[in-house]
Amino acid sequence: MFVLVEMTDTVRIPPWQFERALNESIAEELNKKLANKVVYNVGLCICLYDITKLEDSYIFPGDGASHTKVHFRYMVFHPFLDEILIGQIKSCSQDGVHVSIGFFDDIVIPPESLQQPAKLQHADLFPSLTLGVASDEAEQVWVWEYETEEGAHDLYMDIGEEIRFRVVDETFVDTSPTGPSSAEASTSNATEEVQKKEAPYTLVGSISEPGLGLLSWWTNS
Repeated sequence: MFVLVEMTDTVRIPPWQFERALNESIAEELNKKLANKVVYNVGLCICLYDITKLEDSYIFPGDGASHTKVHFRYMVFHPFLDEILIGQIKSCSQDGVHVSIGFFDDIVIPPESLQQPAKLQHADLFPSLTLGVASDEAEQVWVWEYETEEGAHDLYMDIGEEIRFRVVDETFVDTSPTGPSSAEASTSNATEEVQKKEAPYTLVGSISEPGLGLLSWWTNS
């Protein structure tokens, strides 16, 4: 789930921090810059692990700060494919089951990766919903129609329940600022693009095998 990644960066230390130990100031600046940020194709940065090398510091004309090239290792959240994780169901929608593990929320289990057969139902009245029908996603839950000798039993994936899933895919999106695609881009189009902004790092999970899914399915008699 967590890996150590070797990184290199040039850290600027302002003059009013010169009285502090250089390692302390650099560690603080690196955490300000990277902690809780997604690095493209690397993962979600958690915290600085250690500094492995400090190169010479330089002060450039017109800038009283020091600039130091730093080699360091950073703790990063980046689960490997096929790793088993446990989280909580955050919401359900036609896109699947959305899961949170506390510090990371961009996890989705698509409908085809749920225990089958599965259906999307309203959380209160539970009428079956068909894809494409507009509804309040906050009031929807996915249901596993578990077949037994006595017939089918509906097992609901309620919001807040703990769920065990396998990581089967990941997606990184470059969210670096870009210029307008054309001079004729309108303000309304720009607003629409902001609303459709994708998460920089998304995990795709699966529960379509025995032992995966809600913990209560496998622990309760």
